[in-house]
Amino acid sequence: LGAIASPEMSRDLASEVERLMKSPNAYVRKKAALCAYRIILKVPELMEIFLPATRSLLSEKNHGVLITGVTLITEMCENSVDTLQHFKKDPCHREIVPNLVRILKNLIMAGYSPEHDVSGVSDPFLQVKILRLLRILGRNDVEASEAMNDILAQVATNTETSKNVGNTILYETVLSIMDIKSESGLRVLAVNILGRFLLNNDKNIRYVALNTLLKTVYVDTSAVQRHRTTILECLKDPDVSIRRRALELSFALVNTNNVRTMMKELLLFLERADPEFKAQCSSNIVHAAERFAPNKRWHLDTLLRVLVAAGNYVRDDVVSSTIQLISETQSQQTYMVQQLWQALEQDTADRQPLTQVATWCIGEYGDSLLYTPDSAVKVTEAEVIKVYQRLLWSPQNSVIT
Repeated sequence: LGAIASPEMSRDLASEVERLMKSPNAYVRKKAALCAYRIILKVPELMEIFLPATRSLLSEKNHGVLITGVTLITEMCENSVDTLQHFKKDPCHREIVPNLVRILKNLIMAGYSPEHDVSGVSDPFLQVKILRLLRILGRNDVEASEAMNDILAQVATNTETSKNVGNTILYETVLSIMDIKSESGLRVLAVNILGRFLLNNDKNIRYVALNTLLKTVYVDTSAVQRHRTTILECLKDPDVSIRRRALELSFALVNTNNVRTMMKELLLFLERADPEFKAQCSSNIVHAAERFAPNKRWHLDTLLRVLVAAGNYVRDDVVSSTIQLISETQSQQTYMVQQLWQALEQDTADRQPLTQVATWCIGEYGDSLLYTPDSAVKVTEAEVIKVYQRLLWSPQNSVIT
């Protein structure tokens, strides 16, 4: 019935399914709960019919009935705000969080049970389902969150991490901690779990950890900052997806205090990065330097390194912003003209943005290049004209250059 019922059949038979959810046979109760789950997927307005029957499902001893009951309640809460509030406030269902906490505690404290054991973990499927439902019930609810703080801490500290089964439970625990109104110490514990995931040999676990940290960094930046070194190491990972996520997370971690060390690592990444990364990476470095630069000299040096490392992948707005910064920073114009001249003497065919910035700046401030007595760079007018002629007639230069 759950698989083949049409919406019309579901409406006609919903009351029968609800009656079977109270059957003395555990197998029938399990199948009836699964059928109810399928019915509310097809006809959400039938949800209310099954609400009274869900009360007894969480008192079950049978794990099969428990897991289907938790799945059914999760679907109800996810798809109806009114139903979620009903489970939180209705006198008949107000004990749902304590009941779930009790079941989860029994699972993690239970001894070996061959019927439910998976790689040394007691019924991980049920644990994951309960954690997911707790997350929904605790979201934006201080009272419910307080009731589940202790059990989440227990799961986080007692779950075995040597097998993927344990890592799955820990991942769900982390998501729950981050989504509810949890204590700050619990959030730090969750971030530390993700930090351990980054050291895992399984690239899927590393990717999941980076993805979750990316969502967490704006909630608890200081906790994520502690794992900055490990995150930067992920920039060297052979997997392109991991590098992409690590790059996003690295830029999210940049601030006034760490901008020098972070930019050093990110510029090294830019130099060896695949072409697909260069445009976005160079643009983000420029944006971060603009926000957090400790001084003008450092800012200009960073922009120059971006122009050299990213080559033709530098976006047009970077060229204009670099020229504008040089024109506004009179004290650094002589220094920048000398640096740009040295860069221009090299082959810049694959670095058109660098060529554009250099030719404009030397054209504007070339007098400081020619007439600075104590300068280490000695240049004559003839040399400047020779380089400009080479650039002008080079077929490799773009029309804009």
